[in-house]
Amino acid sequence: MNDANNQVNQVSASAGAQWLLDGFGALRKAPLGLGLLGAIYGAIALVVAIVASRSPALMSLQLLMMLVGPLLAGGIVFAVRSVEQGGQAKPSHLLEGFHGGRLGRLLLTLLPNIGALLLCVVLLVVMVGQAALVEMVQVMEQAAAQTQPDPELFSSLPLGRLALWMLLSLLIGIVASFFTFVAIPEIMFTDSGAFAAMGRSFRACLRNLPALIVFIVVTFIAMIAIYIVVMIIGVVARAVGGDLAMNVVTQLLLMAVLMPVMMGAVHSAWKQMLAAGTAAPGVANAGFEA
Repeated sequence: MNDANNQVNQVSASAGAQWLLDGFGALRKAPLGLGLLGAIYGAIALVVAIVASRSPALMSLQLLMMLVGPLLAGGIVFAVRSVEQGGQAKPSHLLEGFHGGRLGRLLLTLLPNIGALLLCVVLLVVMVGQAALVEMVQVMEQAAAQTQPDPELFSSLPLGRLALWMLLSLLIGIVASFFTFVAIPEIMFTDSGAFAAMGRSFRACLRNLPALIVFIVVTFIAMIAIYIVVMIIGVVARAVGGDLAMNVVTQLLLMAVLMPVMMGAVHSAWKQMLAAGTAAPGVANAGFEA
């Protein structure tokens, strides 16, 4: 890539709030089209979870869903761009991540999260210790068997080290997310390789930390509000059709809103932070190019 394509723009802190507003704006332009794509994503995840819960032999389906996740997210980003350019969001857009040589590059965006997970597991063993982990499992089993768990059960656990591990895991997860925050639209709409796209995403996040912080805060608040509304609808669904109806309704509604809004926000952030935001869609290299 040339220097122009490697440019990372610096935006104001308030841009983080604008990204979320742009996400809601995209959904407002095509609520049925984008909402349907989000609902399809939610339905796939729900079916996989239900099937995998029926048998340990089918747990591998959860891995398949993890692999498909960035591909479907890329399709929703593609649909958001289509809507913003005056077009429509179509179910076929969900498959755009599989086309044009994007598949391999999108799959490689899973590496930072996998690496972060492995690092957290290693830290857990090192910081807490295998013996303490075994004891913790035993304590949890005893607590689950009691109607009112005795607080003394937890007195022997290394709670301080567990709290420190949780804090470190949170920081590791945030850093890992920097590599992927705007990598998916970068891959969908430019010829960037996977590692180049993740590198640009990481640099963009580092240079725009105030905007990222604002985005995280306003997104957290918005998600709470959305969740409350959806749960109210879910309670009504449970009164009519039972727990299964509630689970289905809440999952589909949440994804119908959250996926288009989040992908719309990511698309907006990508356009503002990366100079390649004006690149024409559909340009891609073939295969697993990194």
